Amino acid sequence: MDKLHKKLNDLIESLSIEKQAQIRVHLEDLVSVHPFNEYEYIISVLLGMDKILIDDYYQIRDEYIARNMYLYIFEISAPRYFGETWAQGHLKELIPDLVKPTKKLDNDYSGQYDFLLVYDKKNIRIEVKASRAVDLDDHGALYVKALASDSNKNFWMNFQQAKPACCDVFVLIVVWRDVIKYWILSSKEFEQNGYYSKGQHRGNVGEGQLHITQDNIREFDKYLCRSDKLRDCIVDAYDVAQ
Repeated sequence: MDKLHKKLNDLIESLSIEKQAQIRVHLEDLVSVHPFNEYEYIISVLLGMDKILIDDYYQIRDEYIARNMYLYIFEISAPRYFGETWAQGHLKELIPDLVKPTKKLDNDYSGQYDFLLVYDKKNIRIEVKASRAVDLDDHGALYVKALASDSNKNFWMNFQQAKPACCDVFVLIVVWRDVIKYWILSSKEFEQNGYYSKGQHRGNVGEGQLHITQDNIREFDKYLCRSDKLRDCIVDAYDVAQ
């Protein structure tokens, strides 16, 4: 949104002083009701003043969509729906071989992990955690404070209610407004990470959380995995931990 705002503001400032003032005055009194807002107004006025052509509008629109491909995910307001329904469904689409565990497949299963992946006649137990990058200093709605992957703003991701003893591999899904990234860690790597803290909730033995901010995120680059290599990365993480 910052880039769109700057681009439109630059276009306004290229107008005559009189036309700039005209737009600024209207913006001060503008009432926004979806889908009509300040951006729609500015673009309409610039088109009407022949400052931009329809092809310019298409370019602005296409560039914005490319920068905000996953903004819709920030509109998911229910944390549990995002963390479970969306995240698990998204991963299942990328790795069709994943299966939901049952007592028939694992006698000890009681809901403590999310997926099984059959590998070398063994079942790899997989836990899925997801988080969204948002501006830590903005108290607006999620989709308003959603960050792009190249943002320098402060953020804090918290992968909660993690139980390393109950799975073999963690798949961490991180969503920015322009990209989705995947980190694959063995349960051992997850638990021994310096940013993992145990004892999230009183009485929940073996449960903890992993904290990632703008200051330590680069330390997780070694766990990055391409979306088309996720199955291989899960197997590799499992093998390394054995």
